[in-house]
Amino acid sequence: MAGIRQYQGKVFPLNRENIDTDQIIPKQFLKKIDRQGFGKYLFYHWRFYDDGSLNPSFPLNHEQYQDATILVGGANFGCGSSREHAPWSIMDYGFQVVIAPSFADIFYNNCVKNGLLPIRLQPAEVEFLLEKASQSNLELFIDVEKQTVSDQAGFKAAFDIDPYWKQMLMNGWDEISITLSFEEQIRQYELSR
Repeated sequence: MAGIRQYQGKVFPLNRENIDTDQIIPKQFLKKIDRQGFGKYLFYHWRFYDDGSLNPSFPLNHEQYQDATILVGGANFGCGSSREHAPWSIMDYGFQVVIAPSFADIFYNNCVKNGLLPIRLQPAEVEFLLEKASQSNLELFIDVEKQTVSDQAGFKAAFDIDPYWKQMLMNGWDEISITLSFEEQIRQYELSR
């Protein structure tokens, strides 16, 4: 995984609360364990009609959001089942960051374990970003080390992140990478047995 220390990207506003993992990626697309190829099914029932054609009323299908890499959503984002496919589909589509007032715990943990940065901001701050991004193109700058989100017009907000997850995300580590960082100590231990 690539580390994420600082990040700049365009915002896609999804002003909905309680977005569950089945809305993020419906169950019928969970037939493989490879992390690739799930992006085309992201928000499938909102992005497409039953016949598979694009739903032009869903904002992610609008031209202005085609290159967005920061998703801003409502409270309780990622509720529902524990499927890891939800962050996989978000990342495979092209998003690197999800901002919301709150996340379901399992979804949040699945995000950080897979290299997707979930940021909790105050409800009023998220509301401001949703409004601003729905009116015009909004780019945000995220500094993971300083734990801030800002734009060029003066908006700035701080976010909390557990130091363990912060270190993991900044270095692009997963839990296997942590184990491998002790490879020499493990080898020495095994030789002494």
